[in-house]
Amino acid sequence: MSLRHSPRLFHMLRQLRSADWLLLFSVFTLLLFGLAAIYSVELSQDVASFVQVKKQMIAIVVGTVFLLLIALSNYRLLQNYALAFYCLCISLLVLVLVFGETIRGSTGWFVFGPVSFQPVEMMKVGLIIALSTYFARRAVRPLRLRSLLKSGLIVLLPVVLVLQEPDFGSASVLLGTWFLFLLFIGMPWRYIISIILLMSLAFGASWLFLFEDYQQSRIMTFIDPSMDPLGQGYNVTQAIIAIGSGGLLGSGLGFGTQSQLKFLPESQTDFIFAVIAEELGFLGVMLVLASFAFLFFRLSRHVVNAYDDFTSYLVLGAGSVFFLQFLVNIGMNLGLFPVTGIGLPFVSYGGSSLVAMMALIGIVESIALRRRSGHEGRHVVSS
Repeated sequence: MSLRHSPRLFHMLRQLRSADWLLLFSVFTLLLFGLAAIYSVELSQDVASFVQVKKQMIAIVVGTVFLLLIALSNYRLLQNYALAFYCLCISLLVLVLVFGETIRGSTGWFVFGPVSFQPVEMMKVGLIIALSTYFARRAVRPLRLRSLLKSGLIVLLPVVLVLQEPDFGSASVLLGTWFLFLLFIGMPWRYIISIILLMSLAFGASWLFLFEDYQQSRIMTFIDPSMDPLGQGYNVTQAIIAIGSGGLLGSGLGFGTQSQLKFLPESQTDFIFAVIAEELGFLGVMLVLASFAFLFFRLSRHVVNAYDDFTSYLVLGAGSVFFLQFLVNIGMNLGLFPVTGIGLPFVSYGGSSLVAMMALIGIVESIALRRRSGHEGRHVVSS
């Protein structure tokens, strides 16, 4: 069928011309770095079947399909389904506690044969949409106590459920996203201090009643790596060695001693940044960091250029999740943060996380398409 006889397809292709291609370029650059690092890690396996590479490529294809479908849709419809989507995500978090599989000490996965699904990744998207809808419709600037408490309830429920798995890293990302929303909207300093105190109390309670022994060990080892030199301290030490041995150009893909000789644990997820640093060197690290910097720059431009609060909040939420996970993962690799199982966005191995992040990029691209085609301006004028 020719484009001339398919006006809908022709219209969709014309829409894509208005996409933020620079944002997409930074995302797919990070995806390529991730694939290269995962490929390198699998070279060290006894039987190099490259299963993880294949699964990651499938996740990229699925994520790209979601990105396109969402980008070509009207993102404003998300407001109408925010509550339903939020409730669906909460239901999945409850169900995973009952029927989920326990992997690395956390009951957070649904496993269907070779496919696994982590509901907390969907919850990150659901929370962004829920908070954006609430703050756009209900909140006023500066933020009042009522809005602070109601938004806190929105984030509290998923955080409690995620801590039950337990998954401290993802819970921290959910809380951090909410906190960045509050800072962006604006609130009095007394509220900020109160939130910090409440978070400290919540951490203390979680330490006593929720954290597993291995999670307490991770935090204590972060404070003093010598407490567990062959366990959690060993992981961080090997990551730092890998990063430091990369030099300017690295040892080359598949030739890193830490990753290829299996000194570096969880090298395809938690410590994939260390793999890139060792095998691609300072130059590779700078390219990865430059891609992230450009990603955050493009997102900030969309926040600044947004026509209304809901639009700016959506982009802010997506950027907050990306930034927090980027910050925590790099900090883990450098020994600045405890190991919490948070992957590097678009780079680390993991289908659920990748598809969720591609969906968030799809929302941002939907905003870009409508703004550049002039639909946003007409929407605001008519309203």
